[in-house]
Amino acid sequence: MGNLLKVLTCTDLEQEPNFFLDFENAQPTDAEREVWEQVDLVLKDARGVLDELQAYKGAGQEIREAIQNPSDEALQEAAWAAVVHLVGKLKKFYQFSQRLEAALHSLLGPLTSETYDDPTQHLERDQALAKQFAEILHFTLRFDELKMTNPAIQNDFSYYRRTLSRMRINNTPAEGENEVNNEMANRISLFYADATPMLKTLSDSTTKFVSENKNLPIENTTDCLSTMASVCKVMLETPEYRSRFTSEETVSFCLRVMVGVIILYDYVHPVGAFSKSSKIDMKGCIKVLRDQPPNSVEGLLNALRYTTKHLNDESTNKTIKSMLQ
Repeated sequence: MGNLLKVLTCTDLEQEPNFFLDFENAQPTDAEREVWEQVDLVLKDARGVLDELQAYKGAGQEIREAIQNPSDEALQEAAWAAVVHLVGKLKKFYQFSQRLEAALHSLLGPLTSETYDDPTQHLERDQALAKQFAEILHFTLRFDELKMTNPAIQNDFSYYRRTLSRMRINNTPAEGENEVNNEMANRISLFYADATPMLKTLSDSTTKFVSENKNLPIENTTDCLSTMASVCKVMLETPEYRSRFTSEETVSFCLRVMVGVIILYDYVHPVGAFSKSSKIDMKGCIKVLRDQPPNSVEGLLNALRYTTKHLNDESTNKTIKSMLQ
């Protein structure tokens, strides 16, 4: 199992720490095992959620035919049946986001605790938990990429709600209403209304973790995130480390995790990832992204452009803004 090597900590970006974190083979120690097993149950289902979302085609044709032929009962019933089935999937994805939030809380506890003096030691000793944290970030960005490119999701859900409302007015029994009651429908609607719903879930969850653990300095959480960003950046730009990856998929995994922790840091840190006081080398991270084949990272660059909180602040360095244009 690979170890974090040449472990140093510092706040000066000129003396950046040098890490190797084994994203491919890290196994839980006895101390990590209880939390690892809880989180592993969630991550095992993450792959299936992505596969289902990727295969989600929507009921666009059925909905169009029903709207164009309002008096054709057979077409109305066909559209309703198609949408009820799909809304069951959308509910499942939403409920998975709640499980993911709980898993993130389980990981943030040990990764930000006062057990060690700095986040580097946490990452060195709790590599399997750090890997799971990375897997949650990887899943989150992938889910949101798929959601953003699939307008059918919101169209289907809007049609479901409109039709359900009309059925209630007409006192028509609605098969499928028990699947998603009104309160659940409101929550699901809010979830999908966000451009990046899973990222918002993680951001809100991390902020909530910080506010609920008032005895824990916020730096414990933000330093964990900035250290993870450094780990990814250094592994990607150092040939000696990059050559240890046994698969090119680990490169894209590492890139996605780096962007995910930057965005989380930007939400949780009071002044964000782009300020001068940020512990993330944003220019270096953007350069690493720019050095990849363009079609492989455009989605990640867009995530930094459009889903961060502080990029457009006046205090953001003009060079960083121009690098992302």
